[in-house]
Amino acid sequence: MARFVENPLNVVEIPDSDDEGGDRPSGPEVQNNATIESDDRKLENRSFWKAGAFEIGPTKWNPSQGELEHARVHPKFLHSNATSHKWAFGAIAELLDNAVDEINNGATFVKVDRIYSKRDNSPALLFLDDGGGMDPEGIRKCMSLGYSTKKTNSTIGQYGNGFKTSTMRLGADVIVFSCASRNGRETQSVGLLSYTFLRRTGQDDVIVPMIDFDVSKHWAEPIVYSSLDDWSANLKTILEWSPFASKEDLLQQFEDIGSHGTKIIIYNLWLNDEGIYELNCDEDDEDIKLRDEASRLSKVSKKAAETQAHISYRILHSLRAYASILYLRKFKNFKIFLRGKLVEQYSIAEDLNYREVVTYRPQVSSMKEASVETTLGFIKEAPAIGINGFNVYHKNRLIRPFWKVTSDGHSKGYGIVGVLEANFIEPAHDKQDFERSSLFSRLEMKLRQMQMDYWRHHCHLIGHKPDPGLLRKMQKVSAMPLHAQGERVNQTGAGLAANPRLDFSGSQMGSHGRTIYNNDTPILQAPPGFETGFDQDVAYGDGSRDIDQVCDENIQLFMRCEEYMQKENELKTTVEDLEKQVMETKRKCAEISSRLELLRRQKAVR
Repeated sequence: MARFVENPLNVVEIPDSDDEGGDRPSGPEVQNNATIESDDRKLENRSFWKAGAFEIGPTKWNPSQGELEHARVHPKFLHSNATSHKWAFGAIAELLDNAVDEINNGATFVKVDRIYSKRDNSPALLFLDDGGGMDPEGIRKCMSLGYSTKKTNSTIGQYGNGFKTSTMRLGADVIVFSCASRNGRETQSVGLLSYTFLRRTGQDDVIVPMIDFDVSKHWAEPIVYSSLDDWSANLKTILEWSPFASKEDLLQQFEDIGSHGTKIIIYNLWLNDEGIYELNCDEDDEDIKLRDEASRLSKVSKKAAETQAHISYRILHSLRAYASILYLRKFKNFKIFLRGKLVEQYSIAEDLNYREVVTYRPQVSSMKEASVETTLGFIKEAPAIGINGFNVYHKNRLIRPFWKVTSDGHSKGYGIVGVLEANFIEPAHDKQDFERSSLFSRLEMKLRQMQMDYWRHHCHLIGHKPDPGLLRKMQKVSAMPLHAQGERVNQTGAGLAANPRLDFSGSQMGSHGRTIYNNDTPILQAPPGFETGFDQDVAYGDGSRDIDQVCDENIQLFMRCEEYMQKENELKTTVEDLEKQVMETKRKCAEISSRLELLRRQKAVR
């Protein structure tokens, strides 16, 4: 866990690798009272994926008298821990989750914006919420690794690691301001988690300078735990390595928080490989974009551009688009503001055509009668745009957007999008995927079956050729006398009146616990081309097998075929890797053989 500063620091400045003598000392020098230049408050490598590439020097630490030897966390772990976030927006979502969890403590908003550092005018990220805030104990738990107080079913966070991984993924340094009122005591706390400070001063343990104020009497009185000198040492370190140069500047940051809430400022933001800020705040005054992803998507054809205008592509580079679908249910008394403008929440399910709700009951031993409702439908742009996939939420939070459960290049299912909340499986630590388990695999198979089943019964609605199996079923039912159809309904409950796909009288409930809507209006008539007498020359076979059974078997065979195709691709990749290894081994053998021959010749000459 992080070690909080309670004693004065010995700050040792590490010279840059590019330093070449001059007045700068060649070895480490104690800098307790020195004024550090602004350039020395930056890492020599500002690219996130390269910032962890440095050698760890020898560790020297002797425990004080009476202090037990204990495992420590090296600052390099902060960076390696943050690499769990491959995607910068995933890190921002973690911080939004923290604010949303504060709804239980009265939070009504969270603001995300780009601000500028007072020290060097460089851009920084601001997160501000009006939740319950953190008292001195709470902010220390927040800054610690793996400590979480969120144990309720309604909260999103659970591992106690999100704040550290997300902030360190977005920038090298973060300073936190929090106001809270607990047991009649009002406090203000400041904490600094600075990768730059730890690196530049050669620390071999994660040290987090923190200071607290008691403002119960309407003025800021320092809360001293050991001595005032120690408190002043923490303040001095914060002022040297944060964007704020004085105690007054720090206190001023509490003014827009109010009596309760938290402000997070992430600075020294990471650059991409080209030396440009990874987050682009200049292109759109109301949005934050991923520079590299937006640049890649801009270099496409006109037809591809139409596809990429869909939200499934926009969420890849637009934070406003991603935040709009990040939470399944719309907030009643909570708002997200991005760059000063409200983020309008967007419901993917409500925007689908020919909606159908399918109930899935996973076999979960820890949950009694677990039930998951999946809403499926065609996107409004179908069939012009072939986007498909399932948006899987966990505890109201989007984990996998537009997850494709069928292989690429498969035309069946194009235009079908699904939405579900799967609380019976656990998300990964970065909340961008789920942990691989048998439950996850069964869910994937079930969603694939749902998609194929929906396509089989609805593809004609967007202009595709109707499924032959469904046509045969329709023809068989329409050829029955009316009294026989009624008897079938009474016997099985799965006849025309029980299945809106086949029911032309307006029934809504399907034979598999489904409900079908078309823009909130039930389908009340037969789909085009399904009238009585259509396609009279369809062959039925010997009629010894139920048509539904044959169709279901076909779906199962198709899914098995897809699995075999996937395994074939994996085996091909394995073969290619092995061939490369064989070639590399042959090359090394030839090189060794040449060296041996050379040694023999040299020995013979001697």
